[in-house]
Amino acid sequence: RMRLVATRLPGLSLIELTCHGDERGFFAETYRADELAAFGIADEWVQDNHSRSSRGVLRGLHFSIGPGQAKLVRCARGAIIDVAVDLRRGSPTFGEWESFLLADENMRCLHIPVGFAHGFCVISDVADVTYKCSNYYSPDTERGIAYDDPDVAVEWPDVPHVVSARDATAPRLLDVRDELPFVYGD
Repeated sequence: RMRLVATRLPGLSLIELTCHGDERGFFAETYRADELAAFGIADEWVQDNHSRSSRGVLRGLHFSIGPGQAKLVRCARGAIIDVAVDLRRGSPTFGEWESFLLADENMRCLHIPVGFAHGFCVISDVADVTYKCSNYYSPDTERGIAYDDPDVAVEWPDVPHVVSARDATAPRLLDVRDELPFVYGD
């Protein structure tokens, strides 16, 4: 069975998966719609993604406009620090972030609803991150905010960061806040 773990930011859902292991290895259900629905997660997933990254790779902070894109993120190999930033106008936690250790050993996944930016930093030698998306990827709707925005002040792991050119030049939250379509309570 899956277990819901409390988070600080309203809307985020950290989920612990049950792992059955023996000398042969392990088995875990990594997605089960009825149990997620019991936690209030009823997104329809239309796309699965899988990334492999080495130590220090930092991806984010990304979000999609238009209908937005909820994500269900899991680290299937290695370990990451996964970060979500609240972008919902009117939210009591607007601009605040929360981070979570997602690892193959702790069998946790994170549901990030529409209205949050998402990013992660790899803290193992290699990490495979898999995630379900509620809408198809479109370069026309993908946006981002600076991973090192001093107003957001995410405390990333203390490893040398490897960042894409696009992420390195992303705007600060202050520069895009009036364009954000997300409203708290919608």
